[in-house]
Amino acid sequence: LLVAVAIVVRRLPKVDLGHSDAFRKRRILNWIPLGLAYAFLYFGRYNLSAIAGELDKGGVLAKSVFNEIDGVGQWVYGIAFLINGPLTDRFGGRVTMIAATVGSAVMNVAMALVFRSSTAGELDADGLRSWLLAVNAINMYFQSFGAVSIVKVNAPWFHVRERGVLGGLFGILISLGLYFSYDWSLELAKHFGFSVAFFGPAAVLAVCAVSTIAFVRDSPSSAGFADFDTGDASSGQVGTQKVSAILRRMFSQRVIWIIVGIEFCSGFLRQSVMKQYRLYSKAVDGGDTFVYEHWGMLLCVAGILGGVFAGFISDHVFQSRRGPVSSVLYGGMLLGAIGACFLLGTPALGWSVVFMSLCVIGVHGMLSGTASMDFGGTKNAGLVTGVIDGFVYLGGGVQAFLYGRTLPTGDAAKVADAWAIWPRAMVPVALVGLVLCAMIWNARPKPSGGH
Repeated sequence: LLVAVAIVVRRLPKVDLGHSDAFRKRRILNWIPLGLAYAFLYFGRYNLSAIAGELDKGGVLAKSVFNEIDGVGQWVYGIAFLINGPLTDRFGGRVTMIAATVGSAVMNVAMALVFRSSTAGELDADGLRSWLLAVNAINMYFQSFGAVSIVKVNAPWFHVRERGVLGGLFGILISLGLYFSYDWSLELAKHFGFSVAFFGPAAVLAVCAVSTIAFVRDSPSSAGFADFDTGDASSGQVGTQKVSAILRRMFSQRVIWIIVGIEFCSGFLRQSVMKQYRLYSKAVDGGDTFVYEHWGMLLCVAGILGGVFAGFISDHVFQSRRGPVSSVLYGGMLLGAIGACFLLGTPALGWSVVFMSLCVIGVHGMLSGTASMDFGGTKNAGLVTGVIDGFVYLGGGVQAFLYGRTLPTGDAAKVADAWAIWPRAMVPVALVGLVLCAMIWNARPKPSGGH
């Protein structure tokens, strides 16, 4: 899989801005450990989701309780950006990525111990729920440093004209993380017990923390190279600004309001597909389908295709505009959601939601991973990315609470038609997202200095 990713990355079109070979090599050395740290944060974030179907089937954790735990965690993740975005701008993405990996590793160990206590009969259902609510919420707080950290570090290393392909790479990283989360976590849980699905990611994240310390630097100048004008929204900005001034400037841009609306819809759709499908398949099909068994790999392949497609056409068809790409992908999500309404109970449903994953990961890479740098600027990347990505998780929290209350339970959950609310709720959200994407078709960042 990693070889395939390397081949895809090497084949991506390059935008020549005159960087030296030494600079490019050092940027790769910066990018790889940082990117892998971000990918493996997903390993320590979606592992509970990966085994949720098994927990529900085994009577350990009902899907309504899982959705409650997940909803609280996603809202903590979203709201934490208001704190972690400014912290990342102040201390740099390298420091906060270290905090993310170390903090999440510790919380994953804590969740492993909670499940070990539950398996030993030392915790009842209420105790398990309470502990997971608290520990998962703390884990999500540390996890929220990840996205802002990777964007904050990458912003001074990449010109705005290079960031479409960078957005594609962002999607690939998400895809790799989902593969490890869903396929590896499930296999670890099946063969070694639920607790190992958390011990494993904790160990990997500890290694990522060490590699971040060793190799990652916040800017070219920190690595012995000259900084350069990246051509984004903070181009020409002198000195630092207060958070209140950045937020006023940020929300004075109509495009930012539209982007956060799109990303709220993206969060709803992304989590609806990734988290509810596994619960559906386990209840209706017993988990005995190709898509269920290889969900992580299929999400990975879909995400890579979506990321590469989005990055390529953004920089090389639409002149580094993110709106047209997002519109195309949202059109795909709308078609996928409509198709899913008619495919409940059929094997084709799994492939419909895989296609939707391709589209939504591509949009997320374009907007959270790229547009946040473009319209927020290098100097303010942490705060702006935090606000934008926060709306992704607010949307994800809404879907968790909605489906936690409306999805069928017990014997009713074994009937495919009883799950009709699941795809139907996605249709209007995808339609709203498509309309909003069309509204930023021609949007481009404007440098602060007016040049």
